[in-house]
Amino acid sequence: MRISFCQGLLTGAIILNLLILYYVSRAQQHMMEKRKELGRGTRRAALPASGLGGGLVGAGGEPGVGGVEGHSRGPRVTVLLREFENFENYVGDVANSFLRQRPELPFLAVADTSPYPPLVLPEGARLLVLSPSPDQPPQAHRPEFHVQTEFVLLVPDGVELEQPRAIERLIRELEGEGGGPVRLVAAPVLVRSAVQCLHLRVNLREWTATYSTAASGSSGSVCTALQGDAIVLIRTEDLFNLSVPLGRPLFSSLFVQTALRGWKVKLLETPCFSANHRPLFSSAHNQWKADTRLKEVTGKLMRSFGLKRLLLPDGKEQWHGCSKETPRCFGTVQEDTPDYLYLDRWTPPCCLRALRETTKYVINILESSGVRYWLEGGSLLGAIRHQDIIPWDYDVDLGIYLEDVPNCDHLKNLDSGSLVDANGYVWERAVEGDFYRVQYSEANHLHVDLWPFYSRNGVMTKDTWTEHKQDVEFPEHFLQPLVPMPFAGITAYGPNNHRAFLELKFGEGVIENPQYPNPAKKRLDRSKL
Repeated sequence: MRISFCQGLLTGAIILNLLILYYVSRAQQHMMEKRKELGRGTRRAALPASGLGGGLVGAGGEPGVGGVEGHSRGPRVTVLLREFENFENYVGDVANSFLRQRPELPFLAVADTSPYPPLVLPEGARLLVLSPSPDQPPQAHRPEFHVQTEFVLLVPDGVELEQPRAIERLIRELEGEGGGPVRLVAAPVLVRSAVQCLHLRVNLREWTATYSTAASGSSGSVCTALQGDAIVLIRTEDLFNLSVPLGRPLFSSLFVQTALRGWKVKLLETPCFSANHRPLFSSAHNQWKADTRLKEVTGKLMRSFGLKRLLLPDGKEQWHGCSKETPRCFGTVQEDTPDYLYLDRWTPPCCLRALRETTKYVINILESSGVRYWLEGGSLLGAIRHQDIIPWDYDVDLGIYLEDVPNCDHLKNLDSGSLVDANGYVWERAVEGDFYRVQYSEANHLHVDLWPFYSRNGVMTKDTWTEHKQDVEFPEHFLQPLVPMPFAGITAYGPNNHRAFLELKFGEGVIENPQYPNPAKKRLDRSKL
């Protein structure tokens, strides 16, 4: 077989190309190995000493700003200022204070919307606006894309950095905890009132957060929340693993979330940070604006977290749920199962408060009018189990003698329409059946139901019935006599043999075996009681 000149030329070219590819590949592999070896050496050299940059060792053996042993290394902390008011603030002064002492540190001011008047920030400080803009990519407004350091230092408005190495002390303290329950370290800001260390217990099922005083001001105090001005250090990973990392008010948002995760904060006695700009606001009007804004954002935050009641260390309460002037916290109840049960929560405390007030009011009017009544159904169960409304119940049931209705001015004329009394309660005939209902207000439809019975041959009966289990006939002897019992903060009346009465209506063992009203839709997990 003879090979033509062209075929030989083509074969030689192929062989030459293969040789070139082989040697290029070998050269690239050799370069990659050299780069890997260089990278390993760089990483070994860049292992940080304690400090932000782990940089050049200066006087006193302190690490400096640059890289260790000549190798460059970025900062470990981003300074983040979240809490400030647009109408008067010292954000620029705070940024200048930190960047003058530590110019290598990223400084980030975070606002919900673009501040007006605009912030005047020094070089090295940036503003992050959280509200999305239609012409920007989503990451432009997400803080986790703007923090590239290992730690975040949360600072309040008006604070100043006077000791450049104070931040390293916080880092050493947090690293010394070794990833245990202490996931935040704080230092006080020198102002008139000391920072308080608090214990915080959050009960989402009961929509409640309870604050109590803990040891405060001593070095190394460990608690679950802080009150007052402080600087807080947290790992960036931990901060952005929270569902709302930068909610306002910052401390309220932060510590509710960390308490639910079992994290703790360590409050140090030193280092202290100064705050020459105190008080923050130069006029009483601006202070009023700030206080009003704080109340607004606190209410918004707590409602978003599903917290309707705050118990404060001084014994006072804050309510963020429904009132007489607002609708109740839940809509129409379907199949005896209010919506909050599907969220594994119980009746909001503001609703229970309204039910107690309405119950006390109605019972007082019934007693003063000579209307015989008794605790019925689930309300009687609540009186026996809790001396109160069942924690997941959404109304109160009272039985009354039908023949006593004409004795009560609030009830006797309801056939012609509802009545709004002088205290804002609404008395009406229920549209669902032949019974009466008293609503907390025209806006808030939390209510007490009044079920009229009459005696026939020694049996308490009615002319119309509902599908509720407890709505059945029963012997009148249960009401002769009626007996007093504590219920919802007052003394009410109930059947004389409550166990037999309840078991007649609900079945044997109903007192000892609590269950939601409609277990076919939602069952109570008794292990969580």
